[in-house]
Amino acid sequence: MRVFCFGDSNTYGYDPRSYLGGRYPENLRWVNILGLLTGWDMINCGENGREIPRRDAEVRRFLIELEQADADLLIILLGGNDLLQGASPQETANRMSRFLDAIQKSSGFSGRILLIGPPPKKLGAWVPTQSLVNASKTLADLYRQVAENRNVGFLDARNWGIELCFDGVHFTESGHRAFAEHIFREFPEGSD
Repeated sequence: MRVFCFGDSNTYGYDPRSYLGGRYPENLRWVNILGLLTGWDMINCGENGREIPRRDAEVRRFLIELEQADADLLIILLGGNDLLQGASPQETANRMSRFLDAIQKSSGFSGRILLIGPPPKKLGAWVPTQSLVNASKTLADLYRQVAENRNVGFLDARNWGIELCFDGVHFTESGHRAFAEHIFREFPEGSD
């Protein structure tokens, strides 16, 4: 199975110990770990700072990339940066709704979609307030409803115990492994 992983810096594999946007080694990124666990052909389309695409040009560019990838499954892990930039959980869920609608209306992708509710943030260098932590905890419930309304797969990473770095946002190396292992265990196709 060919899998297109569309996300932010945690999908990219950003290592916050690097000041220049460095990445964890390939074998420590959740996308690659999931590929090893499943035998799937993984495409990592993570980008630092990415928010949910909402401008027409962003959505069109994404749809072209997705169509060219010829993927069977699209995994989406987004929303954390939207919250960090001041969007409310409801506004973030609305953005995701519109994004999924655009994907489903596109004739260029006929595969399945898996939306993942991101792990909650914790207080840290990038997360200065408890209100932001609380907002990140409520996002998954809103995403679950968005996924159900569009008949797409959904996984809730809130209770996966993903270890985060000092910044309160980025996965540690063990966090990447745990994230991949939970997808493998909880996604029905993971055991194929």
